[in-house]
Amino acid sequence: MDNTGGPMPGTKIFEDDDEFPEGDRWEALAWDVPKSDEFPEGLKYSFQYLGPADEEILRYDNANDAHDVGRHHRHYHSEVETIHEQEFA
Repeated sequence: MDNTGGPMPGTKIFEDDDEFPEGDRWEALAWDVPKSDEFPEGLKYSFQYLGPADEEILRYDNANDAHDVGRHHRHYHSEVETIHEQEFA
């Protein structure tokens, strides 16, 4: 979905997930999307690690900048912080 509620144009290029015996699980998605101001790299991604009760523990994404920390950011429990581009190098 895009921020207007409509489907996001693009092609899914990666999707995977797994669950651990303790009940924790992870999910990863990547989309090839048209380059734009929102997605200058032409890539939309998310990775999340969830605890046994599906509580979000860790997430990385570039879905939006609603948190005023930059497009690329990390959610850790209830904290959100920017991911600096040098962390990708």
